[in-house]
Amino acid sequence: MNTQTSQGTALVTGASSGIGSVYADRLAHRGYDLILAGRDTARLESLAAKLRGPGRKVAIVAGDFGKKADVKEIEQRLLTDPAITLFVNNAGQAAVTPLIESDVEKLEQMIEVNVVAFTRLAAAAAKAFVQRGRGTIINISSAVALAPEMLNSAYNASKAYVLNFTQSMQNELAGKGVQVQAVLPGAVGTELWARSGLPVEHLPKEIVMPVEAAVDAALAGLDQGELVTIPSLPDVENWDSYVAARKVLRPNLSLAQPAARYRRPASPAPRRP
Repeated sequence: MNTQTSQGTALVTGASSGIGSVYADRLAHRGYDLILAGRDTARLESLAAKLRGPGRKVAIVAGDFGKKADVKEIEQRLLTDPAITLFVNNAGQAAVTPLIESDVEKLEQMIEVNVVAFTRLAAAAAKAFVQRGRGTIINISSAVALAPEMLNSAYNASKAYVLNFTQSMQNELAGKGVQVQAVLPGAVGTELWARSGLPVEHLPKEIVMPVEAAVDAALAGLDQGELVTIPSLPDVENWDSYVAARKVLRPNLSLAQPAARYRRPASPAPRRP
């Protein structure tokens, strides 16, 4: 069977290792051709060689998403390759040290990848898929998007951005043939932790999910049509309650007058002599 005619091509960023490489494997077995993007050329080539097979094409694009020229190369690929039907927006960096102990230059580099590059690529995929009338966008966020008291404030904020962006994107693209999903894994057993200065071996074992299990859960959520998938959350009603609480706030988030508790008390009338 020609996989391109059945599923099309999946473009996966951050495919050199971890979550991205497992997505590549799973999507290949679902019948997709692949474009693998990442920084480590040798790893990309090794993964591509493993996944190529009869009827399956696998291409690689090596680049650093901290560099705008490399991001634009992927951006143009999304905009101009009509075979691409699924985009996994996964490339990212992490930070675990407290803000005041962090190197702000490194935080800026992280934001460039997690927010700026992420946004450019998500926007390109959305534009292309709407024009083609179909497509799937998977944005990899993190459970810290819902737990700002954990890890590093800049990292947490960058992942909260991904969640908020995805929810807003889904609203904008409704009815245009594009499926959107945000994935919020907790701690996953990947190299990302070591690169950020906290090897995964230092975390409690009971909170670390194997990367294969996390991706399989995320794809199960995609198949079920979830907008937000939290792989380790046992009770989906907890998330539904969170969404419902947010909707309760919405009507009163923008009104012509401040809430009563913020209004200045009326000045007492001056006493007459």
